[in-house]
Amino acid sequence: MSVAVESALLPTYPPTRVTFVEGDGVTLVDDHGREYLDFAAGIAVVALGHRHPAALAAAHAQLDRLWHASNLYGTEPAHELARTLSSRFGGAQAFFCNSGTEAVEAAIKYARKATGKPGIVALEDSFHGRTTGALAATGQPPKRERFEPLLPGVTFAQLNDIASLGAAVGPDTGLILIEPVQGEGGVNPAEAEFLAAAAALAEEHGALLCVDEVQTGVGRTGTFFAFEQSGVRPHLVTLAKGLANGLPIGAMLATGDAFAPGDHASTFGGNLVVCAAACAVVEAMDEELLANVRERGEQLAEALPVRGAGLLLGLETEHPAADVVAACLDAGLLVTSAGPTTLRLTPPLTVSASETAQAISILQEVLS
Repeated sequence: MSVAVESALLPTYPPTRVTFVEGDGVTLVDDHGREYLDFAAGIAVVALGHRHPAALAAAHAQLDRLWHASNLYGTEPAHELARTLSSRFGGAQAFFCNSGTEAVEAAIKYARKATGKPGIVALEDSFHGRTTGALAATGQPPKRERFEPLLPGVTFAQLNDIASLGAAVGPDTGLILIEPVQGEGGVNPAEAEFLAAAAALAEEHGALLCVDEVQTGVGRTGTFFAFEQSGVRPHLVTLAKGLANGLPIGAMLATGDAFAPGDHASTFGGNLVVCAAACAVVEAMDEELLANVRERGEQLAEALPVRGAGLLLGLETEHPAADVVAACLDAGLLVTSAGPTTLRLTPPLTVSASETAQAISILQEVLS
C-alpha cells in the first residue's frame, strides 16, 4: 500500500498546499513549475535569498573538506564565526547550537549560573521557542497551557510598559528576556526607552538582560543587531534564523565568562559547513545591504499601513490572517501570519525595489 509523504510526518504543522523544489533569489518554484515571490523567506531565515552565491560557495567548499569533527576539537569555521560575531557585538564569546530555541535555553542556563538566581522576567505576547524552558518564557498562554507544568519562576510584563516591567523584576530575577520586535506575537517593536529601562533594572537587581534577536538579528531590521538602534548593550544575545541563510544554526553571545567546560554542550553546534555558510552571511552584511533593508522597508511603509522595523513588518487585516495568507499564495506571493489578523512580511534582505513593488501590488489587490 502506498503511503502519502505527508502522512508519514507528525502533524505539527498544518497540511501543505504546495511543494517547493527550487529557489533563486526572491523566487521559489513548486513541483508544477509555478514561480512565487517569496516574502516569507523560510520565516525570516533566508536572509540573502535562495542560492546566494557567497553562502553557497562557502558551504560547498567546506562540504568538500570536512563535515563534522565535534566540539572536542577545534575547527576553523566555528572559531572564525565566533570572532566575527564578537567583533560585530563589540566583544563577546559565542556558544553555537542548532536553533533559536536552543540559544534561548543556553541563555536561561547561563543567567542562572552567572547570577545564582532562577527568576525570569519575559513579556506578554513574546515568543522564545517551544522547548520547556523557552516555552515557559513565551508569553502566549495557548502555546503553553497544554504542556504545563513548565519551568517555574517566570513572570510576565507588558511590552513598552515600564511600570509593569519594574513591578515584575525582583530580588530573585536572574534574567530579563526581551525581543526588540515581537515577531510571532504580532510584529510589535519595543521602544528604546523600554529597553533602556530593562537594562537599568537588570543592573539594579543583579540580573542579566538578554535581547532575543533570533528573528530580528543579522540585518533583518536594518542594522546587524536590532538593539543597536536603541543604544542599549545587553549582557546576552540570541541569534538563529538568518545567520546561515537557511542552514540550521543558533548562537548565544555572552559578555561574561560564567560557563565552564561541562556546563553546556551541543553535539552538532558549530558544525563546520553551517558555520562556513554563516561566515559568508555575516561578511555580506555590509552597509549597502543594510541600507537596502531600510529602503525596502520604507517602500513598503509608504504603500501599506505596516508596523515593525526594516524588513520585519506586520500588516493588520480585516479578515482572518490565514485566509489572506492563502489568497496571497493563490496570487503567487508567499507571506506568513503573526496572530489572528496580522500578516508578517519578511522577504530576503536582498529584495529589489521592483520585487517589492510587485509584492505591494499583489497585497493591495488581495486586500481590496
